[in-house]
Amino acid sequence: MKKMKFIIPSLFFIAASALIQSCSNYDEDYLKLNYPTAIVTVCPDETGSFTMQLDNETTLYPSNITKSPYGSKEVRALVNYSTDDSRPDGTGVYVNWLDSIRTKIPAFTTDNNSQVFGNDPLEIINDWVTVAEDGYLTLRFRTVWGLTNIPHHINLVTGINPEDPFEFELRHDAKGDTYGRYSDALIAFNLNELPRKDDKPVKVTLHWNSFSGKKSAEFDLQLRPTISENSLKGLKTSDMIK
Repeated sequence: MKKMKFIIPSLFFIAASALIQSCSNYDEDYLKLNYPTAIVTVCPDETGSFTMQLDNETTLYPSNITKSPYGSKEVRALVNYSTDDSRPDGTGVYVNWLDSIRTKIPAFTTDNNSQVFGNDPLEIINDWVTVAEDGYLTLRFRTVWGLTNIPHHINLVTGINPEDPFEFELRHDAKGDTYGRYSDALIAFNLNELPRKDDKPVKVTLHWNSFSGKKSAEFDLQLRPTISENSLKGLKTSDMIK
């Protein structure tokens, strides 16, 4: 009986340890599969296939998807992938999932931007998905969202500085949906079509109306040396952002 007193706690400890290890493995796998690995540009080609531009230099090649899920449209997207040995240079990946981001081109300034594009406040979140790369400005922003399912309009307005096409206003028109809870969203803008003097990086200056007043930020952006005609088609990916 004295031995049993020691054996039973030992068995319980072993079982508990296995359960904790199993839960730990489950949590780790859950995090790996449910959180994005990267933000990329989904670039279709003339065959209907696609590549994913990871940054200004690195191109990823999906090994398990033969056709772009977005057709001929080029968009920014969150992706969860695992590296595989499908390419000797290590750029082959197995795509677990893709989630496209609302992708637009800049709008041109008007005589009354507040009336045309709105002036409702928002906040730009300093996060890894707020990034300027591959000729795109991708932003995580925060604003108030109600329960009315009214789409908010987000526009990046150029032409505010005739001397610099890369100085922008980020405009938000909540369409009256200004009561509710704070929540975040992503939006991307393709700047590759804007005029440039050369292929050197450009300085992007962004102005916006925050909940605490006017704010601005600067980004260094490398534009693409060539422009794809598909890159400007964009994609409607959310009924809550236009």
